[in-house]
Amino acid sequence: MKFRIADTFVSSLGRLTGAEQKAVKTTAFDLQVNPAQPGLKFHRLDRAKDKDFWSVRVNRDLRLIVHQTGSSLMLCYVAHHDPAYHWAERRKIERHPRTGSAQIVEVRETIREIEIPRYVEALESAGRDLEPLFGDMSNDDLLTYGVPSEWLDDVRQVTEDSLFDLAEHLPGEAAEALLELATGGKPEISVQSTSDTDPFAHPDAQRRFRVMDDIDDLRQALEYPWDKWTVFLHPAQRALVERDYNGPARAAGSAGTGKTVVALHRAAHLARKLPEARVLLTTFDDPLACALETKLDRLIGHDPDVHARIVVEGIDAVARRTIEQAGESVEIADPETLRCWLRDAAAGHAPRFPQRFLETEWWDVVDAWGLESWEAYRDVPRLGRKTRLGEKQREAFWAIAKAVREQLVAHNLSTSSGAFVRAEKLLAASRAGPPFDVAVVDEAQDIGVAALRFLTALAGKWPNGLFFSGDLGQRIFRSPFSWRALGVDVRGRSHTLRINYRTSHQIRRQADRLMPTEMVDVDGNRDKRVGTVSVFNGSEPQISIAINPAEERAIVVEWLRARVKNGITADEIGVFVRSKTELSRALDAVHESGLPSTQLGRRVTHTSNSVAVGPMHRAKGLEFRAVVVMACDDEILPSQRRIENVADEADLEDVYETERHLLYVACTRARDHLLVAGVTPGSEFLDDFASNPPVAGNQ
Repeated sequence: MKFRIADTFVSSLGRLTGAEQKAVKTTAFDLQVNPAQPGLKFHRLDRAKDKDFWSVRVNRDLRLIVHQTGSSLMLCYVAHHDPAYHWAERRKIERHPRTGSAQIVEVRETIREIEIPRYVEALESAGRDLEPLFGDMSNDDLLTYGVPSEWLDDVRQVTEDSLFDLAEHLPGEAAEALLELATGGKPEISVQSTSDTDPFAHPDAQRRFRVMDDIDDLRQALEYPWDKWTVFLHPAQRALVERDYNGPARAAGSAGTGKTVVALHRAAHLARKLPEARVLLTTFDDPLACALETKLDRLIGHDPDVHARIVVEGIDAVARRTIEQAGESVEIADPETLRCWLRDAAAGHAPRFPQRFLETEWWDVVDAWGLESWEAYRDVPRLGRKTRLGEKQREAFWAIAKAVREQLVAHNLSTSSGAFVRAEKLLAASRAGPPFDVAVVDEAQDIGVAALRFLTALAGKWPNGLFFSGDLGQRIFRSPFSWRALGVDVRGRSHTLRINYRTSHQIRRQADRLMPTEMVDVDGNRDKRVGTVSVFNGSEPQISIAINPAEERAIVVEWLRARVKNGITADEIGVFVRSKTELSRALDAVHESGLPSTQLGRRVTHTSNSVAVGPMHRAKGLEFRAVVVMACDDEILPSQRRIENVADEADLEDVYETERHLLYVACTRARDHLLVAGVTPGSEFLDDFASNPPVAGNQ
C-alpha cells in the first residue's frame, strides 16, 4: 500500500500547537507502520462527497482526515473535530478532466458566496468599476491550467479584488496559474496525461502529494511543517533557475517573492548539472549564511553528492580563508579604533571636517574602493556621496585617510574591504586558480565594492559563474555604486519576481506603502514593485500608538499571548526595534508575556523554542509567522542621532531612505500577523501606512 502525504495536511499541521503536532505525528507514524493496528480508530465520513474520506482519532478532540483506497492511504488534513469534518465534507479527490492530475477539489455547491473583504467594498462603493480578469478566456484555456470544471464560471467572473478569495478555494496549481496570469505572466501549460496513467504520477500532483517510502521520509516531511514554504520554488521560477546565462544574472523582487529560494535552487541545480564544479552559496553576513545553510539542507535533504559540491559561507569568511590558505594572516581593525584614528588624524588639519563626514567618507569611498593613492582618491566617482568636494578639500581629507592607512600598517591590521582587496590579489597570483567555479549571492544589494570585486575574481570568468538575488528596497548597509564599473553587468539578465509566497496580502499591501513603486540603481536597472501579488490572505496588520512605554508594553504582551493561544509557538515569533538602545523595551515585553527569548546579535542566530528579539537590521533574512515591531517613536524612527550627524543637507535623503528600508525589512518578516507599536506621537513613517506610496526613487 502506498502511503502519501498531501500539502494540505502539512499546512494544517503547522496551525496546531507544539503538543498537538507531537500527538498528530505519533499517529501518522503509527498509520505508516500498520494502518490496521487495533489502536487506530477509523470512522467513515457519511456526509462527505468523497466516500474514500475517513477520520482517524488522534486524541479526544483532534482528528486526522485520510483518503483510503485499496492501494493507498493519504494524510489530507488535521484539525479539531468539527473543523476537520467540515473540511472533508466540502472536498473530494478526483482526476482533472484535461490534465489528468489528481486534485483535492472543493465542492462548488457548498460555496454559496465568496465573501468580499471590507476594503474591497469600500473601493466599490467609491465607484470603482472592476472588469473580470479572465472573462475572455475559454473553458478550454482555463482547463489547461488545471482549473476544475465546476469552478470555470467563477473564474471567468473574478476581478482584481476578489481573486485572492477565489484562489483559496482552488487547487494549488490552478490558483498559481491564475495569479501569474493576473500579473501579466504566462504560466506553463500543465502536462496532459491519458486516462490510463496514474493521476498521482502527474507533475502537478507530485508537487501536492508526496509518497512516503519509509519512516525516515515521513519524519523528514513532518519535521518542518511551518518552514516547508521556505524552499518552495514556483513553477514560473524554474526556468530562471535552470537557464544558461552568458554573463552575470540577477533575480530581483520585493520582500517575500522568493529571491532566496531561487538562489538556493540555482546553487543546487548547478551542483547537479556541473558535477565537477565547486559552487559557493554566499551572502554578506555570517548569520544569514547560517540561515541559508539550514534552508539548503531542507531543500536537498540527504544528497551527499550535492552537499559535497556546495559551500555555504559568508563572503567575509571566504576572503579570510583565501588569505589563510595562502599562508598569510589577517586581523580586522575594530570600528571604534578606526573612529579614534580618524578623529586624531583630523585634529591638526584644516578645514575641519565633522566626525560623521570623516567616517562616511572613509567607509563609503576610501576603504570601500580600496584606494591607496592620492591620484586614485582624486579620480574616483563618489557615487552615493552627495556632499561635493573641491580638489583642495579632497587633498585635506586624503592626508587624514593616509594617516589612518599608516596606522593600519603599523598595527598589522586590515579592514573588511582591505581583506577583500588582499584576497583578490592573492587569487590573481595563485597558480592553483580560484577555489570556486560558481558563486550564487543572496541579499546582493548589501554586497560592497571590494566584495563584488573579490566575487568577480572568484567566479566572474565563467558564463554561469555569477548569480545574484536581491532587492534595492532592502538596502540598509551599503551606499549605492555602479556594478557595471566593476565589470558586472546584469542588463538583459535580470528578472523581477512578482508572486509573494511568504507574506499575506494584507501585510504586503501595508508594507509596500513605505516604498516607491519603482526603484532605479546607479546603472539604470529598474525594479518595478507594482504588480506583485501574495498568494494568500491574512489578518490586517495592527498599528498601536500608546501614551507611554508601559502602555505599549501591555499592548504587546496581550498581542503575544493571543498569538500563542491561537497556536503560534515561541520560535515562530520575532520582535524587533530600531537599535540596541530600545532592546530593553522588547525584552521586557516578551518576558512579561511569559515567553522565552533569544537576543539576536552578530554571532547569535535564532534558536528553537524562543522568541527572536533584536534590532531591525538583524531581521534580514529571517521569517516568522508573527512579528512585532516596537518602539516606532518619533525621533527613534527615523533615527534622530543619524539625522543630527548628517554632514550635509544633501545626505539627509540617504538617511531617510535607509531608515524606511529598515522598517520595511522588519515588517515584511511576518507571514500571518504583524503588530507595529510605538509611543505618541509615533514615527512619521507610520503615516505612510495609510497613504499612497511615493512615485519613484533612485538607489
